[in-house]
Amino acid sequence: MSTDADSPALPEPPAGARPLVLASGSQTRAALLRAARVPFEVAPVRVDEAALREALVAEGAPAPDIAGALAELKAMRGGARRPEALVLGCDQILDCEGQLYGKPETPQAALDQLRALRGRTHRLLSAAVLVEEGRPVWRHVGTVRMIMRDASDHWLKGYVDRNWPSIKGSAGAYKLEEEGVRLFTMVQGDYFTVMGMPLTELLNHLILRGQIDA
Repeated sequence: MSTDADSPALPEPPAGARPLVLASGSQTRAALLRAARVPFEVAPVRVDEAALREALVAEGAPAPDIAGALAELKAMRGGARRPEALVLGCDQILDCEGQLYGKPETPQAALDQLRALRGRTHRLLSAAVLVEEGRPVWRHVGTVRMIMRDASDHWLKGYVDRNWPSIKGSAGAYKLEEEGVRLFTMVQGDYFTVMGMPLTELLNHLILRGQIDA
């Protein structure tokens, strides 16, 4: 079970509930579940996100469908390894007027993304899919509308230089819970969706199916 040495132990799942497995190495997503006191395990999977994203874009798939497909791929991969478990796959993509952005691979790529986004409105989409016994049983894609201020090149470069170790794993090259909040003039939508997981909707489903108590 996933716990931190300095955090209270998570409760045991209710009797008869399947173990919940997070098929992601994201520390932020694990922290969200842990803060909500959801019993879970972590079992990251590797998938070729770029290849699937490019194929779906070429087919003209809308951004929510792409995010959902990526989350499902991760959950299915995790479910193949843990068939007895309820496996949670997640994905987050950024859509700015039809242009999709993922995680930047270099500081220069992060800076280029931020320059492209400044002064414009974009959507941040966070998808979650649960897989049980080899098939998806629940999914949700949350959307947040965000307006980035028209920051200067100098400030953006300094932001990337100061925060690269933290933002390199984030779609859009920012973290709203850190200095990245200064990038925005408006955030319209659910905070947890910005963080990478539609947590409220996920908890509602887990409670309804008896996976957690309430």
